[in-house]
Amino acid sequence: MIRVPLSPFTGRISHSVLRLARFAESALPEVANCDEVSDAFYRKVFRMPARSLTFLRLTLMTFRCSGFFLLAALTLNFPSAVQAQTHAQGASIAQNETRTARALELARANPLELHAFLEKMPKGGDLHNHLVGAVYAETWIREAAEDNLCIDRAKLSFAKPSADQHLCGTNQVPASTAFQDQHLYDALIDAFSMRAFVPTPGVSGHDHFFDTFEHFVGDGIDSRHMGEWLDEVATRAASQNEQYLELIHAPDFSHAAEITKEVGWNYDLSQLRTALLSRGLRDDIAAARASLDQAEVLRRQREHCGEKGEAAACRVQIRYLYLILRGFSKEQVFAQTLLGFETASADPRFVGINYVMPEDGYVSMNDYTLHMRIVGFLHGLYPKVHISLHAGELAPGLVPPEGLCCHIHQAVEYAHAERIGHGVDVMYEQNSQTLLKEMAALHVMVEVNLTSNDVILGVSGKDEPLPIYRKAGVPVALSTDDEGVSRIDLTHEFVRAVQSYDLHYSDLKQMVRASLEHSFLPGSSLWGAPDVFTHPVAACASSRLGADNPSATCSAFLKGSEKAQQQWELERRFRLFEADN
Repeated sequence: MIRVPLSPFTGRISHSVLRLARFAESALPEVANCDEVSDAFYRKVFRMPARSLTFLRLTLMTFRCSGFFLLAALTLNFPSAVQAQTHAQGASIAQNETRTARALELARANPLELHAFLEKMPKGGDLHNHLVGAVYAETWIREAAEDNLCIDRAKLSFAKPSADQHLCGTNQVPASTAFQDQHLYDALIDAFSMRAFVPTPGVSGHDHFFDTFEHFVGDGIDSRHMGEWLDEVATRAASQNEQYLELIHAPDFSHAAEITKEVGWNYDLSQLRTALLSRGLRDDIAAARASLDQAEVLRRQREHCGEKGEAAACRVQIRYLYLILRGFSKEQVFAQTLLGFETASADPRFVGINYVMPEDGYVSMNDYTLHMRIVGFLHGLYPKVHISLHAGELAPGLVPPEGLCCHIHQAVEYAHAERIGHGVDVMYEQNSQTLLKEMAALHVMVEVNLTSNDVILGVSGKDEPLPIYRKAGVPVALSTDDEGVSRIDLTHEFVRAVQSYDLHYSDLKQMVRASLEHSFLPGSSLWGAPDVFTHPVAACASSRLGADNPSATCSAFLKGSEKAQQQWELERRFRLFEADN
C-alpha cells in the first residue's frame, strides 16, 4: 500500500494533498511505482484511456512521487481556483463601475470637474455628424489663404480671384489678410459659426445657423483639403475617447445633375431609375471613390498611421452616410437618392444615406411625403443599404400646426428609417404615443443633438423630448450635428445632458453602447438581444468583456463582425476608464 508523507506539503495545498492520499489508498489498486500511480489517477479524474497517457507519463517520470502529488493537488484545486478568480474579477469590475458612478455624482456639482470626467469617458460613436459642419472656422480661413482665395468684406464669404490676373475684386481682399486684421478674422469666425450670435428681429438662430454654410462652402475651398477635415474631426474625437464616426458627406454631384436635366421628372419611379442609369449615373461612383481614396490617404499621412508613434486619431474608425439635398427639384432629389443607394452598394465605406437641408423649407415640406416614398421605393431595390433621416427637426411656430403631423411617422413607416436625426416634434405628431411604441418595438434609434436643437429650433430643457424617448424605451444616443458651426464637441453634449436631465453614469453608459449598437457597421451585434446590454452572444459568454485574449469561439465571432469588434473595444475602454476612477 502506498504511504504519502504529508510533511513536505503545507499551507493552502495541504487539504488537497490529504484528499489525494485518501484517494490513493481507497480508490487505486496496488501499484509498483509512481508512473502507475499517475496513470491510475488521471484515468480516474479525467476519464482518459491508458493509451492517451503517453505524454503525461513521460512528463511525470521526471517527478518523484512527492512531486507528482504536488502537481495533482494543484490540478484538483485548478477548477475552483479559476472560478474564484473569475468571481473576483467580476466583483472587481462591479466595484470599479460603482466607484465610477459615484465619481460622476461628485463631479456634477462643478461644471469644470464634470467636463474633465466626461471628456475621458468612453463615448463610442458619433452617428450624426456633418463633415463640412464639423470643421471649425479657423480651418476654413487657413485653407482659403492656402488656396489664394479672396474674402468679400461685405458678405464675409470667400470668392475666387479673377481667372486672368488672379486679383481680388472690388471690396475684396486676399484671404491671408485675415491673419493681419483681427477684426476681419473675428468677423469671419462669427459669420461661419454660432459664436457670439444674438438673435435680432428678422434673424433667428435657425436662419444664422443655415446661412453659415454659404459663407465658407459657396465658392472656392478645394476638395483636396478633405483629408485635412477628416484628420481634424478624427483628432478631436480621439481626444475625447470616441472610437467611431459616421460622417454625413456629399460627393460631387455635378455630372448627375446634368443627366437629371436631360431626363426630367417621371412619377413612374422604376422608369425614372432606368432612364438615369442608362445615361451613365453610375459613372459618378468611381469619382466618389477616387475622392475618398485621396482624402483617406492624406488623413493617414497627417496622422502617421502605421508608423511608430502614430497619432491616437488613427484608431478612430470612420464611415460615411451619402448626403442628399432635399431642397431641390423632384428629379434631382430622386437622382441623388438613387446615386446614394448605388454608391453605398458599391463602396462599403458608405454605410447608408441621409437627407439634409432645412426640414421646414418650402420644397422639403411640400415634397416630404414623396421623398419618403422615394426612399422606400429604393429601399426595396437596395435592402442592404442603411437609412438614417433628419425627421422632426421642427417646432411649433416654425411651420403651421398641421406641418408637425407626421414627418417622423412617415420616415419610419414609408422610408423604413433605422435611425431618426433630431426627432424634436414627436409629441406634436398624430398618435404620438403609438409612434413611440412603434419606434421602441422596431428599435428605431434617435440621434439626439441637444445644442443644435436649441440654437436652431429654440428647443431645450423640458421642451426637449430626450426624457420622453427614454421613458418610452426608444433607443437614443448623443451626437454633435455640426460641431464646428456650433463651436462644441461631443463632451459638451454629454455635459449638457447630465446637467439638464439628471442623467447618471448608467444612463450615459446605456446611450454610449446604443451608439455602436445602432451604427451601420457590418456584422452581428456583440449583444444577445437588441438594446439589452447585459448578456453578450453565446460565443462570447464565457469571455470577460473587452478582454485582450477572448476565447477561441469569441475571437472567431469578433473576426466576422466589424460592429462587434467596435463594441468589444468599447467594453475594453470602459474597463480601463472605470479602473482609473
